[in-house]
Amino acid sequence: MKKFDYSLNYEELDLRKQPELYTVGRGEQGVLMVEPYKSEILPYWRFKTPEIAKESSKKIYELFLEYKQKNDFVGMDMARKFLQMGYTRARRYTNHKGGRKYSKEDGSILPYQNDPVKAEAAAIFKAQWEIAKEDEEYIRMKKQHRKQHESETTD
Repeated sequence: MKKFDYSLNYEELDLRKQPELYTVGRGEQGVLMVEPYKSEILPYWRFKTPEIAKESSKKIYELFLEYKQKNDFVGMDMARKFLQMGYTRARRYTNHKGGRKYSKEDGSILPYQNDPVKAEAAAIFKAQWEIAKEDEEYIRMKKQHRKQHESETTD
């Protein structure tokens, strides 16, 4: 698997026009960099409460389906990354008040908590993320994109 290319000038690139430059990478890599998708999806990304998470994850999944209908793999993958990030960020807030995992003073891990509201928000995003990442067309397009544009391996 090719690593996400952080050396590209993403502020200047339109990866809808140049999808060959997009690298899937691991997890959420590049989620806040790749345009125009970041600007299209980010305004809907919220997870403060379960109600907000439900509305947000639904809208982001709708975008995933719109990208799918347009045969836009990069858009689909970016929507998948935002769903994943909704889950991981909500989990961080579940476990650490204020979302900060490490102490500013000494870098130690701050005490864990269990915020049931954030845990529910995380579960909502996780369920939607699972649906997106298991979509058969998404899986097919991901394999095709990697074969065409990410043939080199850098592990």
